[in-house]
Amino acid sequence: MALAKRPCIRYFRSRIVFPLSRLQKALRRQGIAVAYADGIYTLSNPHAQASVLLPHNFPLEEKAVRQLMEFAVVAVPGQDGHVCKACATPDFHPGSIAPVGSIVATSADMVIPAIPGTDIACGMRLITTGLSLAQFEARKPQLLGKLKHVLLEDGRNVPLRSKAFAALFDVGPEAFIDSLHNEGLWPRVDKARLLRELDDCIALRELGGGLRHAPEALVGTREVIRDPSLGITGSGNHFVEIQVVDAVMDRHAAYRHGLVPGEVVVMIHSGSRDVGFFVGSRWMDRAREAWPKGLRHPQSGLYGLTGELAGEYMDAMGVASRYAWVNRMVLAELVRDSLSQVYAHDSSRLVVDVPHNVILREHGMNIHRKGATPARAGDLALIPGSMGDYSYVATGMGNPDWLWSCSHGAGRSIRRQAMRAMRPTVGGDEMAFQCVTLREERRVEEAPMAYKKIGPVIAAQEEAGLLQSVARLKPLLTFKA
Repeated sequence: MALAKRPCIRYFRSRIVFPLSRLQKALRRQGIAVAYADGIYTLSNPHAQASVLLPHNFPLEEKAVRQLMEFAVVAVPGQDGHVCKACATPDFHPGSIAPVGSIVATSADMVIPAIPGTDIACGMRLITTGLSLAQFEARKPQLLGKLKHVLLEDGRNVPLRSKAFAALFDVGPEAFIDSLHNEGLWPRVDKARLLRELDDCIALRELGGGLRHAPEALVGTREVIRDPSLGITGSGNHFVEIQVVDAVMDRHAAYRHGLVPGEVVVMIHSGSRDVGFFVGSRWMDRAREAWPKGLRHPQSGLYGLTGELAGEYMDAMGVASRYAWVNRMVLAELVRDSLSQVYAHDSSRLVVDVPHNVILREHGMNIHRKGATPARAGDLALIPGSMGDYSYVATGMGNPDWLWSCSHGAGRSIRRQAMRAMRPTVGGDEMAFQCVTLREERRVEEAPMAYKKIGPVIAAQEEAGLLQSVARLKPLLTFKA
């Protein structure tokens, strides 16, 4: 009985749970020591240390530990840049290169492009609708048809001129909005509202840019560009979800941000799509090419950039980040347009837009977040569960021990390949939900059982002082590309 309460690692392929001592022995052979106390794992080797906030019954995965410790020791020979601190939130699990839920702070003169990777500035956006649950349900079939058409069946019409993209990448979001022309969706968009809503986009104005870093396809000589990536969520865990405000925990903060119990809201999860892939892959290659000639390359395959190249990367990352903001904004405007057509009114407003794959300059350091949300004091954070679990709006507490960050979700517990093999069905104990998709594998790969429960993830972060819950949102209708 005592063993069941100990921290453990879960090998999901076999569904067998091993005690932490098994993991400790495996990692010790790799030179990594593991200790656990008060909900925090401390990882250390002769060169670095990292912390992971994780409830005792959540698995700590060996691959994620190795990945985090590899990032904790990144350096560039002959340069002063270094990692200052590494840690992870309760949605910690392995990624393709960087572990999801990780935060790495480096000195101000160094960046590690592999942490944001190619999904630069992936993030969340939440808008209110002004609709009660009863009003939503009354015309739900019509709304479902409209949204399925524009979100999944290529029914969107969002033409942009190359000069609008140029304004976005070279000047910023305000210049982009001012450059919008009256074709397609844009005549029905409230541009004054978009300008006002920039104040609720976390870190957007902190990001640089530069036309030289943008893909030629968006800034060439064509008058009108119909970008095939714009206004699409993308695959994997990205989504557009209709939700209802199920409970309010901080009524003052909820009132301040327009969150009313029983009101329908829309949450959007998407990123920089092809632009992020263009920038991320290009700069990971450049970091490798910049490695000092004649020196052995790091076994981890991870590279930092320092000096002028680091600054150039930050501007290039800003280009992808601005595109990610536009993508989420377009998705939101497509939803608003559909709501207006079906319900004949639009009193929606933006609650917050916040990235969770990005590097930001904070407190004299470069804070790298991979699947981790900025949780600076007073800033709002969005933390979704699975499509069969609650999502949360929270206020950041600005905790320096966790690098002013919190989790970006619940975190996967079962890999997509394993989910496809299992072919799960929804059991009677699942929260009722509806997933709309043209690809059945999305419903399987993203089934609620593939994710950790969101409740313990939120509770652990509240107890550790990372965030304070504002409202809980219940899923009603999820769109998966």
